[in-house]
Amino acid sequence: MRSFFTYSFTFFILIFFTSGKCSSPELKEFTHKKYAELNQPEISYDAFHNATIGYYYLLKKGTLKNTRYLSIIDMSKSANKERYYLIDMKENKLVYQSLIAHGKNTGEEYAKHFSNIENSYQTSIGFYTTAETYTGKNGLSMRMDGLEYCNDKARKRDIVVHNADYVSPQYIKENGRLGRSFGCPALPIKGYEKIIEKIKNGSCFYIYYPDRKYFQKSSIIKLGEKAQLTENGQLL
Repeated sequence: MRSFFTYSFTFFILIFFTSGKCSSPELKEFTHKKYAELNQPEISYDAFHNATIGYYYLLKKGTLKNTRYLSIIDMSKSANKERYYLIDMKENKLVYQSLIAHGKNTGEEYAKHFSNIENSYQTSIGFYTTAETYTGKNGLSMRMDGLEYCNDKARKRDIVVHNADYVSPQYIKENGRLGRSFGCPALPIKGYEKIIEKIKNGSCFYIYYPDRKYFQKSSIIKLGEKAQLTENGQLL
């Protein structure tokens, strides 16, 4: 017997997950519709689709405490491009877009290598929840908790969101590419505090990369792909 859980967003009934094995045509149609309404073609549809189904899966589980915002980083794009996207899920609206750094051993301009190992200085892909803030050597910073096999050591590795002076158009101009971190998703100095204030304390944070092994192993993606639609076109 199916059980239903209702969430109070203006345009959604919370997702119920069935025993299907892949994204249904209806689910793809649904995320295509939300993507079209968002009207931000610079965001990859694949990144948006996977981030969205993962977000609603985590919402159903009660994992998300800050339910309004979804962060997406598209690691398939050049680090010289603004590849961090902050989406207001209540309004289905892009509210911020920015440069963001990857780990120094993940690649030069393009991210190629990812790791969950301490001292690897590499980025870890997959779903996270944002956590508490603190003031450190980089000023206001925000811890994150990895939710998957490929990033569950994030807290132990001190993977946090912080600012960095090497995340800037000027650094790109002088060096040919964006600067790199020790594995943290580092933001530009200007405006980063407002972003942390929005997304801290339990929002969904997704680092996307089109890695076949990840999609085969990610339980969040697999369970998210089992969503179906109700007769009135909502997810269940």
